[in-house]
Amino acid sequence: MLDNIKKLLDEVQAQSPDSKEKLEEFRLKYIAKKGAVTELFKEFKNVAPEMRKEFGQKLNELKKAAEEKFYSVKEELENQGGSSDIAIDLTAPGEPFPVGSRHPVSIVRNEIVEIFAKIGFTISEGPEIEDDWHNFTALNFPEEHPARDMQDTFFIAKNPDIAIRTHTSSVQVRVMEAGKPPFRTISPGRVFRNEAISARSHCIFHQVEGLYIDENVSFADLKQTLLYFAREFFTEDTEIRLRPSYFPFTEPSAEMDVSCQICKGEGCRVCKYTGWVEILGCGMVDPNVLENCGIDSKKCSGYAFGMGVERPTMLKYGINDIRLFFENDVRFLKQFSSAL
Repeated sequence: MLDNIKKLLDEVQAQSPDSKEKLEEFRLKYIAKKGAVTELFKEFKNVAPEMRKEFGQKLNELKKAAEEKFYSVKEELENQGGSSDIAIDLTAPGEPFPVGSRHPVSIVRNEIVEIFAKIGFTISEGPEIEDDWHNFTALNFPEEHPARDMQDTFFIAKNPDIAIRTHTSSVQVRVMEAGKPPFRTISPGRVFRNEAISARSHCIFHQVEGLYIDENVSFADLKQTLLYFAREFFTEDTEIRLRPSYFPFTEPSAEMDVSCQICKGEGCRVCKYTGWVEILGCGMVDPNVLENCGIDSKKCSGYAFGMGVERPTMLKYGINDIRLFFENDVRFLKQFSSAL
């Protein structure tokens, strides 16, 4: 019996399988359930008691040698691509994989943030679920203002009023409450309004709002900041105009238009043949808002502005339907893989 073990050990050590097929033959011959090593273990019960210790040691050595040979050759073949006689072609092209991209709204949001970062604006973020104070009252919204109605705002609870924020101005309130002037910050984020979904409006959209509070801040500072933004974001020859408007939290207030990027001010359907497209609202921060946030309105002044991200994105890329941003259509999103 010991001679059989020595013979099999010599055979195992002499074997050099060089393919998967030959390695499988080795496994079946020696270490499979019906292999030679397994069959010898079955003979263990027939060995004389005084020989069992030596027989067991030799048999274990044989089993270990066979298994080590099998796994070492298997690893070598796998590293070589499955067969020692098949070389790896290092010049072969790799497997292609699809190139992803950022969402167009994210691309434009990041671009807006970078433009304002160049002139010292930091980023501030806040919760999307807000209380009445931060979303309305601190911003000088009167109790009868339409924005407080259920048909305009998504309320989560009443008494106290809790709503999904309607603008990122609530973040500006938190910034002013938490620190002392000067403040120079922008607040990007999602906002929600109870609006009918159409090609030009959606109940979810994105905003970037800006705030600058310091001593002796004027409307001229606001105008120059917005002109700088328009020319950085669109083209160097972009013009802006400010039209008087009304917002509860700024006084005076204005709407800002930019010269149409499609027709270059000549008039087209996009700008309704006026040569101008409205992109944001702005104004000087109302003294009541400053006082609500613990800032001395006699010492400090400031300006604020806010824009939706979707409308500039539509202008920049010639998109005519806002709903495309929310439909997750890969055919639409693939167009922006080169805009990273």
